[in-house]
Amino acid sequence: MPLRVTQGMISSQLLRNVSTNLGRLSHLENQLSTARKINAPSDDPVGITFSLRYRSELSATDQFQRNVDAGASTLDFTDTMLGQAGDVLQRVRELAVKGANATNPDTAMEAMKTEIEEMYKQMVDIGNSKFKGKYVFNGQLTDIKPYTEAGAATETTDYGLLQFEMGPGIKLPVNITGADAFGLPTDPDNVFLILNDMITDLANNNHAGVSNAIDKIDTRMNKILEMRSEVGARMNRIELIQGRLVDMSTNLQSLQSKTEDADMAEVITNLKMGENVYQAALSAGAKIIQPSLVDFLR
Repeated sequence: MPLRVTQGMISSQLLRNVSTNLGRLSHLENQLSTARKINAPSDDPVGITFSLRYRSELSATDQFQRNVDAGASTLDFTDTMLGQAGDVLQRVRELAVKGANATNPDTAMEAMKTEIEEMYKQMVDIGNSKFKGKYVFNGQLTDIKPYTEAGAATETTDYGLLQFEMGPGIKLPVNITGADAFGLPTDPDNVFLILNDMITDLANNNHAGVSNAIDKIDTRMNKILEMRSEVGARMNRIELIQGRLVDMSTNLQSLQSKTEDADMAEVITNLKMGENVYQAALSAGAKIIQPSLVDFLR
């Protein structure tokens, strides 16, 4: 039995087709304006899961990069301070060599004593160095000043290391403790003890005592050089991690772009085709649907 097609059926079908074409145009125009092919989860339910995963990993990678930058800055500052400590000790050694000479007059010994006192103050200032508001040589107790001028030779710092997470499961210490750099109170080459003893020996014209300080100074200078070498090794490791994080970030951004970004050439082509189809549907509809009952009866 043949199906009778009524005018109402034709009109309903036409409206559905026009609505479908209009919806397709709206979707393409949305992609064109945002340059993204996923603007809602319903656009690509599978793709959105990958997109969210990439975004999460990118966020973590960005945080690791910030940690790497902060760690590199801290180590660079620490190296600078250790370098200054080495320069102070080098000058102290020169004075020790001069002070060990028994032919020095009292005025020369007094002048050297005065300079060593200033070197002591400078070394305490280095031990109390702050970076971004935190004491760099007091382990994990970064809010507490590690040394005082009156008792630096008998004081010790916190032994804790500041561990920065620079990748999944990768933690790297970014500090050197004052106990390692300047010595423990029980160490004969404790830098503050050396300077205090030199001040006393110079005041008492104890040339032998000043001479004995030279070996201790050399020992401490070597330890500071070892600390700087360790800082340099950590810096090299950080540079490698930094390069790896940049590569990871670039790869994740590429994957995210492939998942989320629209192919603009394809979108524009589809949009123009959709506009033509929409216009054709409207044109066909204008011919199919008669404008009046009189036209329908002709």
